[in-house]
Amino acid sequence: MKLRAPLTIQQLLFATGIALLMAFTARAQDLIITNDNQQRSVKIIGVSASGKMLDFYVGQGQLGLPLANIKEVRMPAPPEYAQAVAAYQAKDFNKALTLLKAVTAKFKGMPSTWAQHATGMLGDTYIALNDISKAEAAYNDFKTLYPNGGSLQSEIGLSRLAVAKKDFETAKQKIGPITDAALKEKTVTAANALAYSQAFLVSGEVKEATGNLPGALEDYLRTVTLFYYDRVAVAAAQEHAEALRTAHPDVVVP
Repeated sequence: MKLRAPLTIQQLLFATGIALLMAFTARAQDLIITNDNQQRSVKIIGVSASGKMLDFYVGQGQLGLPLANIKEVRMPAPPEYAQAVAAYQAKDFNKALTLLKAVTAKFKGMPSTWAQHATGMLGDTYIALNDISKAEAAYNDFKTLYPNGGSLQSEIGLSRLAVAKKDFETAKQKIGPITDAALKEKTVTAANALAYSQAFLVSGEVKEATGNLPGALEDYLRTVTLFYYDRVAVAAAQEHAEALRTAHPDVVVP
């Protein structure tokens, strides 16, 4: 049997350094951008139980930062997010709700596009399940969690809530200024992109319910062709547009 010579001190230090580097690289794959534009490579754990801190690993240590001090978080969405979107599109709303709760339990309030979208989808899913009181609570919670970008999406959610209650006048009052602003905006910001997709979908639903079929078709097609950032909204708008054209083949976009 051939015996291996014992490692030298230099070899041991090198091996230890490689192991630590690999461990750090495996963990530090997310990015936090603070309000003063400082960037930190970390591994996100999730939002703390208090809902005010974002917990993460740096190297072998665990730290936290107040969410109020964080402008943006860049990290891949967990698989449950895509599964929730797929379940919602498939109209399996109970499954979507379970998956969304799993995502938001860890990440709601975190400033990332997918975390914000998942949190907003809670209210939409409750509406789909005809649980109006929980939908209203979810939209109001969303507005609190995302006071900067959340106000716009919350207003869209509350207009969707008004549609569910068949209060179309309130829905129109809420959604009209949003779609007007979207059409005037030359360059859609990332913060508004998802919200505008949803806004024209809801606007189309309001117009269809109140008999303005050409206007409804136009708004559905705007979601599909112009404001196509939210694939859930796009799929719903496409479905509505096709159903409207089938039922009313003479309706055309004004």
